[in-house]
Amino acid sequence: MALSTLPTLGVLAVVLPLLYIYTASVAQMRLPTLRNKRICLLIAHPDDEAMFFAPTVLALTRPDNGNHVKILCLSSGNADGLGETRKKELVKSGLLLGLKSEDDVLVVDSPDFPDSMTTTWDATKISSLLTSTFVPPLAATKASKNNTSPPTATIDALITFDANGISSHPNHISLYHGARAFVASLTRGKAGWASPVDLYTLTTVSLPRKYFAFLDVFATIISLALQGSGGSKKSDKGNPGALVSMSSLVGGGRESYGTARKAMTEAHKSQMVWFRWGWIALSRYMYINDLRLERVKS
Repeated sequence: MALSTLPTLGVLAVVLPLLYIYTASVAQMRLPTLRNKRICLLIAHPDDEAMFFAPTVLALTRPDNGNHVKILCLSSGNADGLGETRKKELVKSGLLLGLKSEDDVLVVDSPDFPDSMTTTWDATKISSLLTSTFVPPLAATKASKNNTSPPTATIDALITFDANGISSHPNHISLYHGARAFVASLTRGKAGWASPVDLYTLTTVSLPRKYFAFLDVFATIISLALQGSGGSKKSDKGNPGALVSMSSLVGGGRESYGTARKAMTEAHKSQMVWFRWGWIALSRYMYINDLRLERVKS
């Protein structure tokens, strides 16, 4: 019986990767995305951008999309005393993933945001940091004095973790709550105005799906289909209700799994302990990202 299953397994070993390659090529060409936007990826630690968000960053930095993508990291990842090294590694990774310059990577090194598996960061402090970074002081002053003036910001979209943080890391989850607080604050007391910033969060999937590599594409498609029109409803600014990014499985193109892998293995060398190799090979987040638009009320 075991021998009789070998041909079937051989066929699946060929057909499933081919199905993914075809699906990824269609997704890169046809699925809605952000264009001509100023976008910030908000992460907790250097290497989050590569381990979790690489397909998204590669898709959004595609030259013909016309976006300007920045990374804001709220810690240097100094838990093991490697903070300065990890800052440099983040810059190298960002450039590999398509950021335009080193200045598009900002690392905050504050005692308010320690790299810790047991510490929850204050959402109010995260919101305040985002406000000071992305809301022009003059605009903030005018807004506080005049509720009829439209809210403004120097970014159009903010991307971060969802409420489960992918790995349940408290630092990741804190970013979700801080980002929501920031977006809500932009329109507080300004009835009738849409937020100038759309918030997208990376979907946490179940443990089996998390380690199903590129084969999770089928579960991702089914999940999106089951959401129906609710998941596809656009933002008040007309941006997509969901963003799905799938990196190519083979080839040396910029928007490929190979580029995501290099962002870890060549940039984040200080983090390449043995179990990282398992994540790089098996994690669906190295191949596929699906982000949902958050509906935030002031």
